[in-house]
Amino acid sequence: MGQKWRPNLRRLSALGLLLPLLLGGCSRHHFPQYPSDYREYAYVTNSGSNTITVLDLVNLRQDRVLPVGANPTGIAASPTRNEVYAVNTDGGTVTVIDAEHNRIAATIPVHHKPYAIDVDAAGKRAYVANSASNNVSVIDLDARREIAVVGVGEGPGLAKISPDGASLVVSNRTSGSVSIIDPVKLKVRAVFDGCAQATDIAILPDSSKAYIACSGAKQVMDIGLARPASNIGLEHTDRLLALLEVGRTPVHLSLKPDGGEIFVSNFDSDSISEIATYTNEVGGAYLVGAHPSSGVVSADNSLLWVSNFNADSIGIYSIDDGKLINTVHVGGGPDAVAFSANGFLLLAVDARSSDVSVVRTQSYASNGATRIGSLFTMLPAGKAPSSIAVKAFRVH
Repeated sequence: MGQKWRPNLRRLSALGLLLPLLLGGCSRHHFPQYPSDYREYAYVTNSGSNTITVLDLVNLRQDRVLPVGANPTGIAASPTRNEVYAVNTDGGTVTVIDAEHNRIAATIPVHHKPYAIDVDAAGKRAYVANSASNNVSVIDLDARREIAVVGVGEGPGLAKISPDGASLVVSNRTSGSVSIIDPVKLKVRAVFDGCAQATDIAILPDSSKAYIACSGAKQVMDIGLARPASNIGLEHTDRLLALLEVGRTPVHLSLKPDGGEIFVSNFDSDSISEIATYTNEVGGAYLVGAHPSSGVVSADNSLLWVSNFNADSIGIYSIDDGKLINTVHVGGGPDAVAFSANGFLLLAVDARSSDVSVVRTQSYASNGATRIGSLFTMLPAGKAPSSIAVKAFRVH
C-alpha cells in the first residue's frame, strides 16, 4: 500500500561486482575542494536487508552500514539539525540517525505499514503516512515521540507539508483520494476524490497549489490550497482546480525549484509530461527511456535528470531546448535520485543491482569540451535499496 508499482527486484550480481572494480579507480580530476570540517553523507534505505547504508560523499566511499527496523523505505533529512529520519515499514517505527556520528539516536513507534516521512521547514515536526492504519502520525522531533494521529483515506502513501507549514497534503492510494490536513488544528479540512491510485505529491514553493499523481488514471490532480489571508475570496478554502491528462501510470512529479513547471514521469508510457503550473497547460510527451521512475531538476532550473528503471539509465533532458541531450548508463533498476549538496554529483539508487551510481553532472573531455552527465563510480548498498537522503554540514 502506498508504494509505487515496480517489477520484482532481483540482484544483478555481475553488474554489481564488476562495475565498482572497473570504475573505482577513476581519477578525481576537477572535483570540488572541501574544507577539513565539511561533512556530507548520503543515506540509503535497504528494504531487503533491514539496514541503512551511509555513503561518504566527500571521499566517495561507503562509511558504514546501520541496522534499523524491518523493511526501511522512506527517508528524509532534517533541514535544521544534523539528523536523518528513516521509516521502517514492517517494523512500524521511525529511526532517528545522528548524522554527526552516524549512529542510531532513537526509535519512535508509529502505526501499521508506514511508508514515507516529511519534515517541516523548522525541523520541529515530522509527518508519517501509515498505509495500513489509514492515518498520519505527527511526531515532535524535540521530544522524539508521536503527539497526534489524524485519520485520512485508505492506504495513505505520502504526507507532505507545504513550505509555509499551513497545509499537510496526503495521497490515499487505495481510496483514490487526497486529504488536506490543517497542521495547527490537526484535523482534516478537505477531501478530494477521483484521483485513482494517488501517489506522488508536489507543492509549489509559494504553497498556493498541490499537484498529485493519479497513477491509475493517466492524470495529475491540481488542488488550490487554502490561503485565508488572500484578498481573493475563492482562495480562502481548499478547492479542486483541474484534472490534467498526462501519460500512462504517472508515478513521480519533479518540480522546478522556481515552481514554474512540473515534470511527470509516466512509467508505462516511457515518457515525461510537462505541466506549466501558472496556466496548467500540459506540454507534449517526450520519450526518455524505458519506464521512467523518478526525477530531479537542477538548481538552475535548466536540466531534468530522470531515472529509467527498465533501461538501466539516467536521461538528461534540457528544459529550455525541450529535448533529451544525453543518456548515462548506470546500475540495474535505477529509481530514487538525489543531488549532492553542491549539485556536482547525481546519485541514483539502483534497486536491482543493490548499489548507488555516482554520476558527475558536469565533466570535461580531453579537448576541454564540457560533458553533461558521466558515470564516475558505483558504491555498494544493501539488498533492494529504495530511497535516499543527503545531509551536508560543518563539524564544530
